[in-house]
Amino acid sequence: MSQRYKVTLAYDGTNFAGYQVQPRQRTVEAVLTKVVNQIAKNPVPAIAVFGSGRTDAGVHAHGQVVHFDLPKRIPAPNLLLALNSMFPLDMLAKEVVEVDDDFHARFSTHGKRYRYVVSNTQFVDPFKRNYTGHYKYPLNVDLIQQALPDLIGTHDFTSFVASGSQAKSNVRTIYDITVQENPAAHEVTFEFYGSGFLYNQVRIMVATLLEVGNGRRLPDSLPDVLAAKDRERARETAPASGLYLETVDYENNVENSELS
Repeated sequence: MSQRYKVTLAYDGTNFAGYQVQPRQRTVEAVLTKVVNQIAKNPVPAIAVFGSGRTDAGVHAHGQVVHFDLPKRIPAPNLLLALNSMFPLDMLAKEVVEVDDDFHARFSTHGKRYRYVVSNTQFVDPFKRNYTGHYKYPLNVDLIQQALPDLIGTHDFTSFVASGSQAKSNVRTIYDITVQENPAAHEVTFEFYGSGFLYNQVRIMVATLLEVGNGRRLPDSLPDVLAAKDRERARETAPASGLYLETVDYENNVENSELS
């Protein structure tokens, strides 16, 4: 009898060409699928892995969620050990949970939280270049704070979605956005919590808010950008290196047993 598992993953996206499988590319999904099938003794047909969503090349995760079905039950602690013994050093299974068959890593989601870290220095720090987005211009975080409420709520985010999106609708709900400055580290950190996000949406919103902080846009200009439904109005996209998928939340408690 098969058993479905929910696994929470962390990964350093620097050397991955994103989450989704791509021909001749190293991706999170490809590595994970290979390991899961090896643990299950390479059954036919192969075991498919389903993720909560995709992350782009260079984007990191502290809390990506996936699910898959194994043909035979393996206790969650044992599966956690097996996964981490076979993963490369830039991937980690943080939690393994046995779930019911109606759980789906993508379709059962209630909300996602992303964090974006900006290194606000004149020159690129070689030790931060893979883990922050660099912005060399002066920033006024108070101006950014003034602009945030206009992005919160349910909106058509067409102006903030990159070409290539396959979403049927560009309407999304953002529950909360915060921004914090760490002067000692010369960093500004954004957090976005919403029902879900479109292709490059967070990175485009960050780039737009940085322009507000630099005085290139007025804090009250974002309603007009939203209303335009025109990607050209938002202009820039922040680098992938500063983006982290922090958590994926589920509305119901789907867990039968777990190992943290």
